[in-house]
Amino acid sequence: MCGICGWVCRERQQPIDMEILKRMNGAIHHRGPDDEGYFRAPGVGLAMRRLSIIDLFSGAQPIYNEDRSAAIVFNGEIYNHRELRQELQARGHRYTTRTDTETILHAYEEWGEACPGKLNGMFAFAVWDSRQEKLFMARDRLGIKPLYFYADGERLVFASELKSILRQRDIPRIVDRKSLDTFLTFEYIPRSYSIFQDISKLLPAHYLVYQRGKLSIRPYWRLSYQASSDSEDELAERFVTLLRDAVKIRLMSDVPLGAFLSGGLDSSSIVALMSQTSERDVKTFSIGFEDKTYNELPYARRIAECFGTEHHEEFIKPNIVDLSEKLIRHLDEPFGDFSIFPTFLVSEMARRFVTVVLSGDGGDELFAGYDTYIAQRLARSYARLPRCLRQKFLAPLADLLPPTEKKKGLINRIKRFAEGARLPEELQHVRWMIFLQQAEKQRLYHPEFLQELDDFDPYEVMLEQFAACGSPDPLDQQQFVDIHTYLVDDILVKVDRMSMAVSLEARVPFLDYRFVEFAATVPSGMRLRGNTSKYLLKRAMRDLLPAEIIHRGKEGFSIPIKNWMKNELKPMMLDALSPSSLSDSGFFNPDTVQQMIQDHLQGRENHSHRLWALMVFQLWWRQVSNDS
Repeated sequence: MCGICGWVCRERQQPIDMEILKRMNGAIHHRGPDDEGYFRAPGVGLAMRRLSIIDLFSGAQPIYNEDRSAAIVFNGEIYNHRELRQELQARGHRYTTRTDTETILHAYEEWGEACPGKLNGMFAFAVWDSRQEKLFMARDRLGIKPLYFYADGERLVFASELKSILRQRDIPRIVDRKSLDTFLTFEYIPRSYSIFQDISKLLPAHYLVYQRGKLSIRPYWRLSYQASSDSEDELAERFVTLLRDAVKIRLMSDVPLGAFLSGGLDSSSIVALMSQTSERDVKTFSIGFEDKTYNELPYARRIAECFGTEHHEEFIKPNIVDLSEKLIRHLDEPFGDFSIFPTFLVSEMARRFVTVVLSGDGGDELFAGYDTYIAQRLARSYARLPRCLRQKFLAPLADLLPPTEKKKGLINRIKRFAEGARLPEELQHVRWMIFLQQAEKQRLYHPEFLQELDDFDPYEVMLEQFAACGSPDPLDQQQFVDIHTYLVDDILVKVDRMSMAVSLEARVPFLDYRFVEFAATVPSGMRLRGNTSKYLLKRAMRDLLPAEIIHRGKEGFSIPIKNWMKNELKPMMLDALSPSSLSDSGFFNPDTVQQMIQDHLQGRENHSHRLWALMVFQLWWRQVSNDS
């Protein structure tokens, strides 16, 4: 696991400033505190930070091919590298290390631009091919590892994190207004966009070629849905076989290894299969809350006891103000998901004992675990009610209900359902993943900001993914959208940045591409049966997990931030969202924001999502302004 960065100039005679390259690499020190490496040639500079996981003594990067005509820097893990190594050696390639990094380089030599399709793992890498004067970069199929780039016609600059690219001081830091609007809509920035107008993300399952100033980007893998005719028993058996193997190959490590354990179905499934396949004692890590409606520790303890893990747990009592600013800096761009807090804190705890953890992320997107899928089904029945009843009675009644301090609760669910049901039906389940609607933006956004957006539609990015799915089944479409947006740009960003902030590698067995392809063959009725989510997952794991874990409802990895905003976070909120602070950034109407604050503090509305997103942006804006 590493962080990578570098740049290639269109004109090869351009010198590479070593101080700038070191500055870029130093910005991602946390991603790899064990080692650093550099490659410099006319017009080319590559760098990496290494967190040693495999081949601790001979795996330093950059790594070169036999005649040193190609060099690679790599972030991630390749789980099938031993099998590929045997094949490549049989084809005449000579190895000098045991590391998976060298396998990627020889795979590039052997198969060229088709090499990413040979790899099973999480990866972002850059190969400089001096013979062809070509930079070749690729990102794994599901987007587990990040890769950003900037191209201006004279050079291409790349890095694992935005902060590294910004160490080149002449790169513009213009806020992309459309990305800001999209962030406030969904709480994250999806697809290839970033908060900066001129910096992009390489999409998952894509590779990039930069050769003599010309840039091209192409896909190498696509997820498609095709329902299997296998029986339920056969699918359940394949489920366990594939996931067990995905877990087993992710136990590959020369350093201590453990697992995140929330007590939910996904993480419990991973721990159960680890206990079957690991030759070492399994270590598990959990975070709890004093507020019982947010605390899942009893379920985590049940799993730890069931499988005899070496269990570690802590209650969250952080200095939330200092932690907020620290985490926003690690994220590089605005990101509104509250669960960064518990994710960071459980990562910080785990890092005291291990260097690698397995995580249960991905199960919800693959097997329909989110409430939004159920809400979409309920919305079909709701839409059959007379419009006048919905618009003049039910929706206004839901608005009048005061929010509660519970994590979810019936009242909070009713309010959230009514809020999403007002949105266009073509958005399907995404309606309940939207936190700032168009009418609210008219009051919140500064007139100049609204004018700059012109007729921009933030929903278009989701509608494009619905259309790209290629399946007529609504659930297929919804899960395709989540895999290509929410999973990669929210869930995986959160896990990557928060674990790497403490130099911890997180591996995600559910996102083994073979298992993802299998999940796309499971009929939708075996993913969501009636209102029972994750039907096949529960069916497959019923002989391995306790019944109370199989049948408990989904809670989500969240925090009581709506309550913290009334107490611990209140001074920070009032400062970040003060009229003077809002005037400095110039994007928002201070009067509207002050009304939102008062409504939240007095319990009339739960504006925690909107206020936190605004706070995140304002704090991020301060950090960028002070750093420029």
